Amino acid sequence: MNTYETVFILNPVLSEIQVKETVKKITDFIKESKGQITHEENWGLKKLKYNIQNKKTGFYYLLEFKSEGKLISDLEIEFKRDERIIRWQTIKLENFALEYAEIRKQKIKNNK
Repeated sequence: MNTYETVFILNPVLSEIQVKETVKKITDFIKESKGQITHEENWGLKKLKYNIQNKKTGFYYLLEFKSEGKLISDLEIEFKRDERIIRWQTIKLENFALEYAEIRKQKIKNNK
C-alpha cells in the first residue's frame, strides 16, 4: 500500500452540512475501495489564486490515506462526477514528504 495526499476544493456556495456530506462521500468511497484514511484536515474557506468556474473562494479539504494505486484513477472519476468539487490534486507521499507530513500533523496536534 502507498500513502497518498489529496487536497480538494469545494464550491463556496455550499452549506456546512453539504460540505460534510461531500467529504463523507469521498472518505466512504476510499474506505469501500479498501483504502485507509490516516489524516484529515479542514482548511476552511480560502481565497483562490485565480477564478475557477467564476468563483473567487472555495472550501479546502485535505485527506491523507493509504491504498493501492488503482484507487487513484477511480477516485479521480468520483471527483469529476461530483459537481460540488471544483478542483483536486492527489500526490503520492514518499520519504521526505512522509516525514514532512508527520511534522505538520505534530504541529497541528500541539496547537490544539
